[in-house]
Amino acid sequence: MPTSREGATIPQSDFKVLRNGQLQSVRSQDVFGGRTVVVFSLPGAYTPTCSTGHVPRFNELAAEIRKHGVDDIVCLSVNDPFVMDAWQRDQHAEAITFIPDCDGAFTEAMGMLVDKADAGLGRRSWRYSMLVKDGRIEKMFVEPDKPGDPFEVSDADTMLNYLDPSRRLGAVTMFAREGCPFCARAKALLEERGVPYEAIYIGKDVTMNSVRAATGAATVPQVFVAGQLIGGSDKLREFLDKQAG
Repeated sequence: MPTSREGATIPQSDFKVLRNGQLQSVRSQDVFGGRTVVVFSLPGAYTPTCSTGHVPRFNELAAEIRKHGVDDIVCLSVNDPFVMDAWQRDQHAEAITFIPDCDGAFTEAMGMLVDKADAGLGRRSWRYSMLVKDGRIEKMFVEPDKPGDPFEVSDADTMLNYLDPSRRLGAVTMFAREGCPFCARAKALLEERGVPYEAIYIGKDVTMNSVRAATGAATVPQVFVAGQLIGGSDKLREFLDKQAG
């Protein structure tokens, strides 16, 4: 099983990337030298977990991650530059730098090259993420050795929690209505505490029937944190105060 290389330096490698329709050569030093970079590496472009979970969440949290001194967020995969370029556009992931490890040389030097022949992929990268400072690996989150394609620790939330230990809430979603003062109060609470959230607006995204089905309540806002129903703005304040205390 691939293992962590915390404390080691990044392997020297040349990457072929597609920029403005032209192939360019980029060295490891260009990517990591004198910079703080978050990297997440995955088995393949357009594959289910990579396209529905890994990339989208890093894209959503990119701004929050960068607030902690991160210069760049890199998605790395053993794919060709044309596929990676097309995938980045399909994912609308402008906040992330996509780097193809065409021949798998970098991934092999990292000790992360694995045989995915059973999945029809051939030799690909094991799923992991890492924080690299000036070419040195400070932290790695390597997926456990389990059958299939485990996706438990290399996600964006785990990396952001490492960068900001005070952030332990998990994903936050709020049912809201435009013009609702209680919804505005809940949004202000979340923003004051620096908690990223997603707002789902009644009449635009869902109906009150969906809110009732999901929460049992007939009012908004209704806030969920890491899958747990917290409730309205007053309950949210109590919850956030408890977390802070």
